[in-house]
Amino acid sequence: MSMAPRTDTRSPAPHAADSHDLIRVHGARENNLKDVSIEIPKRRLTVFTGVSGSGKSSLVFNTIAAESQRMINETYSAFLQGFMPTLARPEVDVLDGLTTVITVDQQRMGSDPRSTVGTATDANAMLRILFSRLGTPHIGPPSAYSFNTASVRASGAITVERGAKKTVRATFNRTGGMCTRCEGRGSVSDIDLSRLYDDSKSLAEGAFTIPGWRSDSQWTVQVYAQSGLVDPDKPIREYTEKQLQDFLYGEPMKVKVNGVNLTYEGVIPKLQKTILSKDKEAMQPHIRAFVERAVTFATCPECDGTRLSEGARSSKIGKVSIADACAMEIRDLTEWVRGLDEPSVAPLLAALQQALDSFVEIGLGYLSLDRAAGTLSGGEAQRVKMIRHLGSSLTDVTYVFDEPTIGLHPHDIQRMNDLLLRLRDKGNTVLVVEHKPQTIAIADHVVDLGPGAGTAGGTVCFEGTVEGLRASDTVTGRHLDDRAALKETARKPTGSLEIRGATAHNLQGVDVDIPLGVLTVVTGVAGSGKSSLVHGSIHDDEGVVSIDQGAIRGSRRSNPATYTGMLDPIRKAFAKANDVKPALFSANSEGACPTCNGVGVVYTDLAMMAGVATPCEECEGKRFQAAVLKYHLGGRDISEVLAMSVTEAVEFFGEGEASTPAAHRILVRLADVGLGYLSLGQPLTTLSGGERQRLKLATHMGDKGGVYVLDEPTTGLHLADVEQLLGLLDRLVDSGKSVIVVEHHQAVMAHADWIIDLGPGAGHDGGRIVFEGTPADLVAARSTLTGEHLAAYVGD
Repeated sequence: MSMAPRTDTRSPAPHAADSHDLIRVHGARENNLKDVSIEIPKRRLTVFTGVSGSGKSSLVFNTIAAESQRMINETYSAFLQGFMPTLARPEVDVLDGLTTVITVDQQRMGSDPRSTVGTATDANAMLRILFSRLGTPHIGPPSAYSFNTASVRASGAITVERGAKKTVRATFNRTGGMCTRCEGRGSVSDIDLSRLYDDSKSLAEGAFTIPGWRSDSQWTVQVYAQSGLVDPDKPIREYTEKQLQDFLYGEPMKVKVNGVNLTYEGVIPKLQKTILSKDKEAMQPHIRAFVERAVTFATCPECDGTRLSEGARSSKIGKVSIADACAMEIRDLTEWVRGLDEPSVAPLLAALQQALDSFVEIGLGYLSLDRAAGTLSGGEAQRVKMIRHLGSSLTDVTYVFDEPTIGLHPHDIQRMNDLLLRLRDKGNTVLVVEHKPQTIAIADHVVDLGPGAGTAGGTVCFEGTVEGLRASDTVTGRHLDDRAALKETARKPTGSLEIRGATAHNLQGVDVDIPLGVLTVVTGVAGSGKSSLVHGSIHDDEGVVSIDQGAIRGSRRSNPATYTGMLDPIRKAFAKANDVKPALFSANSEGACPTCNGVGVVYTDLAMMAGVATPCEECEGKRFQAAVLKYHLGGRDISEVLAMSVTEAVEFFGEGEASTPAAHRILVRLADVGLGYLSLGQPLTTLSGGERQRLKLATHMGDKGGVYVLDEPTTGLHLADVEQLLGLLDRLVDSGKSVIVVEHHQAVMAHADWIIDLGPGAGHDGGRIVFEGTPADLVAARSTLTGEHLAAYVGD
């Protein structure tokens, strides 16, 4: 290969193109940002930090990343933009020097049961092609190995319009790999009839135990009682076989109930349409609890949980079927693929090998490709999204990460840091929203927002190097080197929760006694079996309150007042004080402004251009009719109450004319978890990840239960906020509760009364108890990875 001769004569002046080395943000006002102006160096690693709710996500995601995406969308034709989501321009005066942004956030992946790690990363697509080329017996194209594709067969007459029309017979076949019994879900659902009714009672005696079906005057119950198909005075257990069949599975038919024509259909199809077809996360808590009790899921007996048809399972490469390959841990699958030597598919094998190696490199080698995407934690989901970018040849793009160390053990954080630095060293700009000191320490540039949260935040408190941050007097700078001390004396357990022979996922017959009446931390490297032990063995019964990392569901109409149930007693208090209906004080009901329908803004759709939202002229953004705002409680109207902060509302509803004990109790819990700055009517869609986690915690603190199970409650919390969380956990334990926390944060470990450490590794290398005891004993022993990191943390 010949190369052109090169001359090294360079112009004395730098090229104009090399002067664009900064991303300039001037006058950013998105959410709580207060005219923020900063300059971010390109091709460097910049970490954005600050207390939860200080404006980090508003600056990085809602301003910089959003504007980059909007400008890219505008390069497409108007026709294509009509099919794309319309994005509004962020509230900012100037954004200069932007590059293409690739966002890797911590949003959970789709919870569709047919979505797996393999389908989400395209590894399954490559495996299907591989088996369609090399699998024996050959059963068809790649679709024949897909559990998302059903087999289709059709035949009949078709009309061909070519010259003279003529009718011909045609057949169509498509071979799919979907199991016909479970339709590619891997599990079949069954309804526990004993949870629907008490068969020793008759309908007249109130046999139904379905929420909302208890009252005899309820129309739903009367349809069955007056249908003429069953005797309403006969116990259900005495029904004949035909009566029970009609009662449970009867086809829709018209019946007269109290002279009104209504539709009758069996209990099971009625439940499936009215309750079971809805998103479980969006249900009211008591309905969700009923569904969890009544519906059981079992492994599909036909495909044994593989989701695949018999044909897809019968085709093998060597002795391995595609179901076997997807069930392997990815690090084992990587070795199997590496051992395949077939020149005819060499490019495919190379691409598949690279994708699987990325899983191992990023610390997810313990997963399998058939793992349901909805079961991944926030941190695992984010790392799965990173995989497609690791081997990318793109440079000079901006990568934006939202707390990439979530769900990572201190041992794994160094590996994540190396990946972030590698992306930077390829010539990319890396922006990271992060709280962990280990990741802040590797930053080239740090932006600290604050000084507080909500309205008390939204300004840049510090901009510069890590050393400069450490020397600054900001909240982050003061807490950067904080180290929680080990407890001198641990609380004594009042009992124990026995777990015997736990085998969920990778657990290897674990026997453990979890002490009650104390703060217990379950820890271990990512994938060691922590969540499998806690959530798989401690079930949500009457005495257990489980608070996971699941996202809060809610539209822009939802706010802390509606989510926590606080608005109900407030509406009733307004109604009682003014002798009117409570529905008047709901922006989603009778009291809503008719012009904006209670939203507060009027949206104008501009087709392929971003829609415009303008404050409603009639209600001036207050969301309520003018007539409703004439009613007062304690001198405030309902819109003024919703504009209050939690701290202000605690005082307002605590005493005096507006005293409302039911609302006050909820407000105190919100203040306890550090959300005193939130306004009662702030849309849930504007809350940060840490704020949503604490909102869930405050809501569940009112549940009646003796055991609280928390899944990584430090997610999204600033170093200063962790101290407040520890105080909250202490108060829960001191009030007689048992608190079990799945956590990696060393401050929480050091503060625990008892630690259960799983490992020693991830996947099939984990699933065992490697330590049980007090944090002091763990540090003294240094026998596990957790022990070594905790010892280094406390400086022992």
